[in-house]
Amino acid sequence: MVTSLFNSVVCLNCNHTMPPDAMLNTCPVCGSAWLDANYDYSAVDWPRSLTKRAPSMWRYAELLPFESYQQRVSIGEGYTPLVRAEGLQKALHHPTLYIKDERQSPTASFKDRQGSLAVSILRQRGIRECVLASTGNAAAAYAAYCARAGIKLWIFLTSMAPAEKMRELALYGAEVVKVTGTYDEAKRVAANFAQRRGLYFDRGAKGVPGKESMKTIAFEIAEQLGLELADGDRWIAPDWYVQAVSGGIGPLGVIKGFRELKTMGLIDRIPKLAIVQVEGCSPMVQAFVKDEAAAAPVRPNTRITVLSTGDPGFSYSLLRDAIKDTGGTMIAADDGEAFRAMRQAARVEGFSVEPAAAVAFAGLEKLLASGQIRSDETVLLNCSGHTFPAEKHILEDQYVLDLEVGGAGKQSQEGLGAALERLDEQIRTVVVIDDNPQDSRLIRRLLQAHKNYRVFEENNPLDGFDLVKQRQPGVVITDLTMPGMDGFALLDKLKSDPATAHIPVIVVSAKTITSADEQRLAGRQKSLWQKGNFNTRELVEHVVATLNDTVPVQVAPEKVKLPTTGALKAIDENALSVLIVDDNPRDSRLVRRILESEKGYRVTEVHTSAGALTMMHGAPPDLVLLDLMLPDILGLDVLDQMRQAPDLQNIPVIVVTAKDLTAAERERLGDVTVWHKGNLDRRRLLKSVQDVLA
Repeated sequence: MVTSLFNSVVCLNCNHTMPPDAMLNTCPVCGSAWLDANYDYSAVDWPRSLTKRAPSMWRYAELLPFESYQQRVSIGEGYTPLVRAEGLQKALHHPTLYIKDERQSPTASFKDRQGSLAVSILRQRGIRECVLASTGNAAAAYAAYCARAGIKLWIFLTSMAPAEKMRELALYGAEVVKVTGTYDEAKRVAANFAQRRGLYFDRGAKGVPGKESMKTIAFEIAEQLGLELADGDRWIAPDWYVQAVSGGIGPLGVIKGFRELKTMGLIDRIPKLAIVQVEGCSPMVQAFVKDEAAAAPVRPNTRITVLSTGDPGFSYSLLRDAIKDTGGTMIAADDGEAFRAMRQAARVEGFSVEPAAAVAFAGLEKLLASGQIRSDETVLLNCSGHTFPAEKHILEDQYVLDLEVGGAGKQSQEGLGAALERLDEQIRTVVVIDDNPQDSRLIRRLLQAHKNYRVFEENNPLDGFDLVKQRQPGVVITDLTMPGMDGFALLDKLKSDPATAHIPVIVVSAKTITSADEQRLAGRQKSLWQKGNFNTRELVEHVVATLNDTVPVQVAPEKVKLPTTGALKAIDENALSVLIVDDNPRDSRLVRRILESEKGYRVTEVHTSAGALTMMHGAPPDLVLLDLMLPDILGLDVLDQMRQAPDLQNIPVIVVTAKDLTAAERERLGDVTVWHKGNLDRRRLLKSVQDVLA
């Protein structure tokens, strides 16, 4: 078994030396959070001792700050391919270009190294819940590795992160918090959230695990280049190492790795470092060009959101020092240059890369064109990530928490405190299990009309049980009469599983309860409510009390019977209900926010025609806002069906569409008001809705 040679931690600010603890937070002398790991390099026996080790990041375990090798959390990260870029060599007229293909990592980015080492350390320390702020790739890595380790992960992303990326994270079971603000604001919110709840907060480049994981890239490059250029007789460092950066954790670790190799005599030089930033968020480059010792924060203005760290802090100073020591430079490439480089990499090299990785390709092209990289120099480029995979259809938006912390340029403690209070409410979750989608949907709407809870619906009890195990909600609401597994069997399953036995269950059912049923339910449910015969406000207050929320409870009965028949009753008699039918969630969300800015509207979004018709038949809205280009049934056909249905024909409809209507289509619409998405005016749309509902 390989033994770590980790022997101390040093403060990068004051050089104070501390005992070897990878979880140290700050230096006790100066208070700095920027820490680094040291090892007994004289005891390292490379490359001889590596010959029989598996090709992964963990082959270099002597120089990783992790003792319990058998407890590592690994999915095959590291030892990614080193590829001679023959197509780019021809296209860019440079004879020796290599690509370190980090796309082949488990979640398709170099951040898997960080995720593996950091989560391994968390599991070794017995930490079961942690918090991370990320621009995207680190989030995917940590989500995957935390899922494998059984650690609950809270991920704070900016609203600029693609929805597909958020769904990918939710697929791993992470709790995703979308912060309306910059990445730096998201980090502050995440740190405050972790502190309030007493959770571990990952400190990225400041802490020990992140940089230590990234230095394995340097180890692999030197070993692989030696095999490529010297048949394995020696290790070789390239003349240049090129990487696109956001916060800088990658090159900070890589340059440390090369320094360690030189200390051990395994390479004869440390590569020149080329740091590439996207022009719309390039605080490091701007400071470097002015030869400034610190980088002033900027507000990101780029479509390449993965690189949108506006305040690099001490990372810039460390990277600037490395460049001053060994040569190299910092350079920016704009979005357009990155997208062109992205297409070129695919066409001449067969590499499909994400835009963030393409920034490095664009920077390389500029450095070669300017002559900063000489024709006789070997260049190694880190291809940090692949075009990301994500499942777009099996997860909906309730898997993402939406948190607004303020507008541009303001981040007051008062605003932050209010945002965190809202988040405290949002993180309370409810799972509703009912085979009738109309009933489960109406319970969700009922709760969300009064509180910011996340409510998950499941219409299959077996899937509902899996959902409860995964989400660990504060309360479960279930029906009793369901196919496959009835509510009694579901209760038995929930209460017999240690992972779910503690979760209170509220039964809402239309079943007539017999004395035998009462015996089966005794001690297993929090309360029993009869469908078609209860007060909706009382149910809300009962759920709030069960979740130990702050709203006072007026009624919390064991059995309650009051008003409705069939489906559950509408949320608020005084709230006018508007149903938005649009397959584009961004468009429907925009219209919903416009309407919700006016008090008195209760707005629901549906993204398919079939779902809209089902909802309308179950709970007819006061108004429908209808798109015409829908994936299953065209909007005009939906309108025809509404006109033919006695329970729907009197519901007013406003069409909101991007489609240019033909004369025939206008004739089919009749006197229906039509708004074109490209010319949508907020005030006029509100006035139109008010006029229709008057």
